[in-house]
Amino acid sequence: PESYVADLDVRMSLYRKISALRTKVEIEGFAAELIDRFGELPGEVATLLRLIRIKSLCGIAGISRLDGGPKGATIEFRNGEFANIDGLIDFISNQKGRAKARSNKLVLTRNWPSAAERMRGALAIASELARIAECGSPGKKAL
Repeated sequence: PESYVADLDVRMSLYRKISALRTKVEIEGFAAELIDRFGELPGEVATLLRLIRIKSLCGIAGISRLDGGPKGATIEFRNGEFANIDGLIDFISNQKGRAKARSNKLVLTRNWPSAAERMRGALAIASELARIAECGSPGKKAL
């Protein structure tokens, strides 16, 4: 926000840096840099950095779309494929009926009444699916 970084050119430069962030370490380092330069992170900035982390994890997991709402999430994979289909099947099985594959989508039932809970939930799911995808074989398999 303008109240955090008043200079427009500096804000635009920071947005360019944000767009290049990929890893948790890079995001945490950028957050530390912001705190050093401008003070404690406002909520909007913390939320933006969390979204960047979720987006990065989605890229690792091959997730093209993750829609979260108060009752859970719907996930679509790029080209309807996942790098570790056996791991995904195990993930679904371990959800005890709270995850189902439907029409090339993964549907997760959760209770996330607040935006903060949806953000934490999306981060946890993207993180877990990225971990599972990275444990998979190099070839991708269709859902």
